[in-house]
Amino acid sequence: MMNYAAIDFETATSARDSACSVAVVEVVDGKLYDSYYTLIQPPENKYNYFNVQIHGITREDTRYAPTFAKIWPELREHLEGKVVVAHNAPFDMGVLNACLMRAGLSLPKFYYCDTVTISRKVWPDLENHKLDTVGSFLEIDFQHHNALDDARTCAAIPLKAGEELGFSSLKGLTEKLGINVKPFGVRRGGCRR
Repeated sequence: MMNYAAIDFETATSARDSACSVAVVEVVDGKLYDSYYTLIQPPENKYNYFNVQIHGITREDTRYAPTFAKIWPELREHLEGKVVVAHNAPFDMGVLNACLMRAGLSLPKFYYCDTVTISRKVWPDLENHKLDTVGSFLEIDFQHHNALDDARTCAAIPLKAGEELGFSSLKGLTEKLGINVKPFGVRRGGCRR
């Protein structure tokens, strides 16, 4: 069966360590099982106008929100030991890594893969493979750049791809498509921090 977690971050500025919201949606036995969402106070509660225009989160929204270090214990529980998917995974993994480094926190152990790559291989004829395009193609009603909606939509991509290609496990799907499932946080020389 399909078992994984989908993650999505929104950031307050162009800095990767400026997470201002995060959501994780867990899929267990091929069904949406659990979700987690929180606002996060970014460093100095600083926002760029451009980012606010994308997601609508403002410094007033996160004035009393917890810092990344405060939400990390609960977020970690949703990731540790799982396979995690993200749409444009290098961005979300980069945000997670930068937030962990800034807070001086140790890296969790999990594997991840990119749903952009899944969508490109399964539905190559789409105009593009941005989350809103793929979500629309899959007839998912969601508010793009809301972390929880984006994580739910991301979680649906492997499920729909598996249905279409006849795979009931993420491992079978990624192996068939030749998609790398990588360990998070492996640094130079293959060592974890």
